[in-house]
Amino acid sequence: MNLTRWEPFAGFDTLFNRVTPNLPRVFMEEEGGIGVEFTPLADIGETEKEYLVRVELPGMKKEDVRVTMGDGFLTIEGERKQEKEAKGEKPHRVERYYGRFARNFALPDNIVPEAVRCECKDGVLTAHIPKTEHQKPREIVVQ
Repeated sequence: MNLTRWEPFAGFDTLFNRVTPNLPRVFMEEEGGIGVEFTPLADIGETEKEYLVRVELPGMKKEDVRVTMGDGFLTIEGERKQEKEAKGEKPHRVERYYGRFARNFALPDNIVPEAVRCECKDGVLTAHIPKTEHQKPREIVVQ
């Protein structure tokens, strides 16, 4: 019989992320500073020919976003940098989230990985993930 140490708050992070999925996550950086990670909002849809993943990235340049595919996942990651204050301006309220982010989306088996393309328009990144041709069942003659 193995003894396991009881951690009373072990499931708290999971619960908190489910209840407040869009709030930023604060963490300690290796250099000792404080970092912020947020989760941009996403919509996932499907047409007859493709899957669509749309992620809100307002105010971000395409150079600050990286999209990769591998191991059955589409990964969208990047960093939204905080704008420098204008000379003589002092902020009264800052509500926008800044910092690093990474979103992973599980992909189905019926896709064409080589044909995936992304576009960014009006602050929304759209990943177009084409489906493979639907294979009709083939009848096999019993010999």
